[in-house]
Amino acid sequence: MEILRVEHLSKHYGAGENLVRAVDDVSFSVEKGEFLAIIGPSGSGKSTLLHILGGVDRPTAGKVFVDGQDVYAQNDEQLAIFRRRQVGLIYQFYNLIPVLTAEENMTLPVLLDGREVNKERLEELLDTLALTDRRKNLPNQLSGGQQQRVSIGRALMNAPAVVLADEPTGNLDSKNSQEIVQLLKYSNRHYGQTLIVITHDESIALQADRIIGIEDGKIVRDERVRA
Repeated sequence: MEILRVEHLSKHYGAGENLVRAVDDVSFSVEKGEFLAIIGPSGSGKSTLLHILGGVDRPTAGKVFVDGQDVYAQNDEQLAIFRRRQVGLIYQFYNLIPVLTAEENMTLPVLLDGREVNKERLEELLDTLALTDRRKNLPNQLSGGQQQRVSIGRALMNAPAVVLADEPTGNLDSKNSQEIVQLLKYSNRHYGQTLIVITHDESIALQADRIIGIEDGKIVRDERVRA
């Protein structure tokens, strides 16, 4: 079952001789529960693509559908609700609120939406992410790996349609990087969570179900790693 579809997506910056085609007429779809890795060198357009998929950056042309919904047919208020409910974003530098505890950072998207926190899901995520004993710690009291775990918990808290991770291991050492990749794979399998990971690391990409390669804003590779 298709959960995400991209049709002739483009994102351009500048004009004339200064025109940059960050994303250039890209089309693909993603099945529900799929683990997709988007790989490419620095400046290839992969992060720009991810931000458009997540409703963070509007495209110049083309369409994005998430769970049948035309993302950019929405106004700004509807788009903000879409980002909170339908997308879980994980960044390289965590983007945690420094004055909030680990637990408060994880539950923030739910509270911003004016909804009640699912306590059972919160406890399960804290346990899965090995954060139960750190739930009351502020971000500056956590290691880099623990902060990224909080970021993952925040992304999963709302049970979004798609989780988007932008170089989620780029700020971590090799041990923590492998642990984070394993946690993302676990969330993909255990929760049936659709996962799209941006990376320049082929070893991470090879752990996905499918790899899309991007160069100069265009798809140059689309292959299934495992059935």
